[in-house]
Amino acid sequence: MAKEVDTASSMAAFYGGRLRRLRQGKGWTQRALGSRVSVEHSRIAQIELAKGSKPTLDLSRALDDALDSDGLLQELWPHVYRETYPDWSRAYMDAEARAVEIWAYMGHAVHGLLQTPDYARAMLRVGRSLKTQEQLEERVSARLARQERLRSCTPPQLWVVLDEAVLLRPVGGVAIMRQQLEHLLKAAQEAHVTIQVLPFSHGEHVAMGGSLNIVTSGDGSTVAYSEGADSGHLIEDPEEVKPYIVSYDHLRAEALPSTTSLDMVRSVMEGSYLDARVPSRSQRRRLAQVQLQQSGGRGVRGSREGSGKRRPRT
Repeated sequence: MAKEVDTASSMAAFYGGRLRRLRQGKGWTQRALGSRVSVEHSRIAQIELAKGSKPTLDLSRALDDALDSDGLLQELWPHVYRETYPDWSRAYMDAEARAVEIWAYMGHAVHGLLQTPDYARAMLRVGRSLKTQEQLEERVSARLARQERLRSCTPPQLWVVLDEAVLLRPVGGVAIMRQQLEHLLKAAQEAHVTIQVLPFSHGEHVAMGGSLNIVTSGDGSTVAYSEGADSGHLIEDPEEVKPYIVSYDHLRAEALPSTTSLDMVRSVMEGSYLDARVPSRSQRRRLAQVQLQQSGGRGVRGSREGSGKRRPRT
């Protein structure tokens, strides 16, 4: 006999109940539905029972397509993932979901929209409100789902100023941090993403002690959001938002230019988070010099001599 779930207990339970009704209406087993959306049947069972990690937006779309449910699960999905976050951050998540521009200063960690899965997991693992491994995976899934906005047809313009401390703190260890910095370099190649670094050498600044986000929606409204380790504050009054915009303008002016900033990211990645099996740039240079001396420079000279056209045989 199938387990009964109180669909009024949470949005995840309500989502799971709707999914079960839609599946049963098709006369499909969980295994049959799972095969149609390319997930294990156990994943379908977890969602229907509101156990395990929450459904992602991509999975919700696939389920809607398979079940011909006219986008119902996609409509429910935002309400499900909001339960994963504490109350004080949900209002900001709503603003971020509607954003056409996001300006951010991050003093201690990479912005959530630019985090790799492993980096996000390492960051979220230390949260004091975390109770179970299941809850951790729910929060990781929800954070990664937010990043889908950056891959949409109309992504928001994202401008992030990172404190130098963000680059130097090895969140999750060397391998995870190297992967994260590589991801930042790749993300910065997108036209809608700008990354700057505020170096230690600048000294004190207006946003020390936390993070700052300024979000502009399509209707032209702008909100500011400041966040610490265990709390956040959303500022919506236009007059109160103005000083935060001025502060962010100062931060952008004081940070390194984007090209120089990416050079710093690359330098830190190669200097502090290099895989021990991979020689550094200076080591590769010394190795090349040794090999050149041992060969008497024949490889270089030979390549030059062989670069011209051959003489015809006589």
